[in-house]
Amino acid sequence: MDSVTSDEVYQDRILPHVSRTFALTIPQLPPALRTAVTSAYLLCRIADTIEDEPALSAAETLAFLQRFKAAVSGSADSAPLARDLERRLTERTLPEERDLVSNMERVIRMTKALDERPRAAIQRCVELMCYGMPHFQHNASVGGLARSSDLDDYCYYVAGVVGEMLTELFCDYSAEIAQQRASLQSLAASFAQGLQMTNILKDVWEDRSRGACWLPQEVFTRHGIDLEHLSPGQYDARFGASMAELIGVAHAHLRNALAFTLLIPAKETGIRRFCLWAVGLAVLTLRKIYHNPQFTRGSQVKVSRTAVAMTRLLTNLAVHSNGLLTLLFKLTARGLPLSRMPELRRAAQAPAAAEHILESLESIAVYSRPPARTQPEAGIQLERARRRSDGSPAS
Repeated sequence: MDSVTSDEVYQDRILPHVSRTFALTIPQLPPALRTAVTSAYLLCRIADTIEDEPALSAAETLAFLQRFKAAVSGSADSAPLARDLERRLTERTLPEERDLVSNMERVIRMTKALDERPRAAIQRCVELMCYGMPHFQHNASVGGLARSSDLDDYCYYVAGVVGEMLTELFCDYSAEIAQQRASLQSLAASFAQGLQMTNILKDVWEDRSRGACWLPQEVFTRHGIDLEHLSPGQYDARFGASMAELIGVAHAHLRNALAFTLLIPAKETGIRRFCLWAVGLAVLTLRKIYHNPQFTRGSQVKVSRTAVAMTRLLTNLAVHSNGLLTLLFKLTARGLPLSRMPELRRAAQAPAAAEHILESLESIAVYSRPPARTQPEAGIQLERARRRSDGSPAS
C-alpha cells in the first residue's frame, strides 16, 4: 500500500472517533471532495486539541499553534511538533485525539497532495483559526463574553473560517457552483455561526465546568442576570428569556444556512445532504433547548437517534426541491424565537441569485462583509463575512 493510500485509510479510520457528525455527513460528499474535507476537519480538530489542553500555558498554547500553522503551510516539519505536543498532552485529552496528534504528519501529507486552490483554502482556514482562537481562550471565564459582537468574533474564528473554506472547496469542485461564489461567501460564515451557536447553547454547562462561557453578558444584563454567578438549577424566567434571545439569533443564522444550501445546484445531492443534515440537527437541538431551558447537561437536549434518522430520511426525500426543503425547515423551526438582525449587519445589495431564495424564506438576514483587517503577526487579511462553524450540534 503506497503512503498516500495508507494516509487516506488512516483519515477514514480516525474520523468516526473524533466526530460522529462529520463521520455521518462527509461520506455524503462526492468522492472528489471527501478527502479534502476530511483532511480539513482533522486539521481543525488538531488545532482544537492544542487549544483545549489544560496543561499548556497561554504562551505554550500560542507557540504550539504557531508551529502547527507553519507545519500545515509547509514551512516547518510536523514530526518534531507531533512528538513535542504528544509529550505534553494529559489524560484530559481523549485517546483518539492523542492518536490524531501523533499522526498529524499523515493528515498534513494528504493536504499537501491536494491541488493548489483547495490546499490554499485549507491553509488559510488553519492560519486564521490559529490566530483567533488563542485570544478568546486566554481570556475565557465563566463571566462570558462582554458583547454580542464578541460572540460573533468568536464564532467566526472557530467556525466561520471553516464555512468560508468549505465554500472555496465546493467552488473549486464545480464550475456551476463557482458561479454562485459571491452569494455563497456572503452566507458561509453565518451558516457556520448558526451551527456554532447551537453548540454553545447546548454545551453551556459543560463549558462552565471547564471555566469558560461563550455567552454574551450584554444579552443577560438586559434580563438582570450576572453570568459569573450563574449555576445549573438556578433557572428562572429571566434566564429563559436570555436564552430565547440567543436561540432567536441562532435560528436566523440557520435560515441563512438553508439559503446557502439552496444555492447549491439540486443535482449536487451529496453536498446538499452534507449541509442539510447539519442544519436539520441544529434546528432540532434549538427546539429541545427552547422547550427545556432548565437543562443542566448537554445530553438532556441532545437529538435522539430516531430524530437523526428522520432528519436524514426527510431531507433525502426533499433534497432536489427548494420548495419542499423550505417548507420542511419552516415546519421544523415552527415556534422558535427569531431575531431580526440589525440593519447595519445586512448586506447593502444581496447578489441576485441569493435574493430570490432569501425572499422565499421571508426576508432572511444576510450579513455584510466588513472591511478586511490586517493580522499583525502574519500580515494576512481577515475577510470577515459576518460570520460561522465547523460547529456541529451532534458531534
